Amino acid sequence: MSLVKPFFVSTVLIISAFTTNVFAVIPAYVEGQALPSLAPMIEKTRPAVVNIATRGSVNIQNHPLLNDPLFKRFFKGFENMPQRKEVKSLGSGVIIDADAGYIVTNHHVIEGADEIAVTLHDGQQLEAKVVGSDPEADVAILKVEQDDLELTHIPFADSSEIKVGDFAVAIGNPFGLGQTVTSGIISALGRTGLGIEGYEDFIQTDASINPGNSGGALVNLRGELIGINTAILASGGAGNVGIGFAIPINMVRELTDQLIEYGEVRRGMLGVIMQNLTPELARAFGLDMHQGVVISQVVENSAAEKAELKAGDVVSEINGVPVKSASSMRNMVGLMRVGAKMDIKVIRDGDEKILTAYIEDEVEQSLEGEKLNARLAGAVIESHDDNGNQFLVMSDVSRGSPAWNARLRKGDLILSVNRAPVKSLSDIKKMVKPNDEQILFNVQRGQTALFILIQ
Repeated sequence: MSLVKPFFVSTVLIISAFTTNVFAVIPAYVEGQALPSLAPMIEKTRPAVVNIATRGSVNIQNHPLLNDPLFKRFFKGFENMPQRKEVKSLGSGVIIDADAGYIVTNHHVIEGADEIAVTLHDGQQLEAKVVGSDPEADVAILKVEQDDLELTHIPFADSSEIKVGDFAVAIGNPFGLGQTVTSGIISALGRTGLGIEGYEDFIQTDASINPGNSGGALVNLRGELIGINTAILASGGAGNVGIGFAIPINMVRELTDQLIEYGEVRRGMLGVIMQNLTPELARAFGLDMHQGVVISQVVENSAAEKAELKAGDVVSEINGVPVKSASSMRNMVGLMRVGAKMDIKVIRDGDEKILTAYIEDEVEQSLEGEKLNARLAGAVIESHDDNGNQFLVMSDVSRGSPAWNARLRKGDLILSVNRAPVKSLSDIKKMVKPNDEQILFNVQRGQTALFILIQ
């Protein structure tokens, strides 16, 4: 031990002396030119990145034992335990329209929030409201009132033009520390199949992204927005290990336009079941192709059937853009509005064909009760059609959930809600609102009909 300690001290002294001399001789300018720095770009960009703090509450699922009469008899007071608990969240956001006060962030940052506070770069705090949110792509739009306040937004880049190796800068609020800037490069493009979101087409970067960076900006060296930071890949999810993901800004723009217009993303449906074109399938079809999508089934009466797509067709392009995989084709369709035109290039029996399809409304078959109202959490409502007669059924009710405690049960046929007949999911969406404090159900259970008041 005595030999190690002096050596360690002398080493530190040598390094200290060396670094002191190095910094002493580095000039501010080299041949009349200032040293390279990201500071000017960041100075213009940082005011458009905000910190987001939310406060909300979530339902607590009761243990089934609490519903046991014998338990209640001997342990009085437990039935009065709070059914909801307060949750807080920290994240980031990016001002995309300074005049209108629109801020883009991740859905998971504001999910379940009752209060949203936005802190600007200069420390000013504003209240924000949710304009629209899309959990499938993890994108949300907020709005702040900015009377007598000048906001700054970040100009958009074209994320289709970025390349692996391009420099990138991430700006956000990691660990709630306050605004932080990190830099790196674009490590990969088009990352899918990670299971993070429903629709994935991620930019991968090694710029440090940590918890709290979600919803922040990924910018290029011109200070243009190329993506919205959304996730990290780390052991246990604890922190950055050089693998972070951002949603491309082109994808974000498609979604935010709909969120601002409708408050939701209205996705259409093509009506196909598809799979990747593997080397084995390519040989079986006699194709010299390495990428593409094979149509394995076409849904009856769908947009795909009307466009004359057939099982066995190999899709190579959509609207002139190469289709590399089933997930990329799903993204293309999912980002198109209802009624949008698709020119689909397929290879059928060795011949190329271009078929035209028009995206149609997605047919919703089931709905989680919690999406209607927190008091219906735990219930799943299904739409059925029996020879043209539509009706709604509780297809599942989780034991101990708010819906279960309200006495709804699996198999209940829903006759009316708030005394209005309901036959479809659109009917029940009109009758039940998230802020309703009580909901009156009329259900048929077996041979019995009964009213159930949920409050």
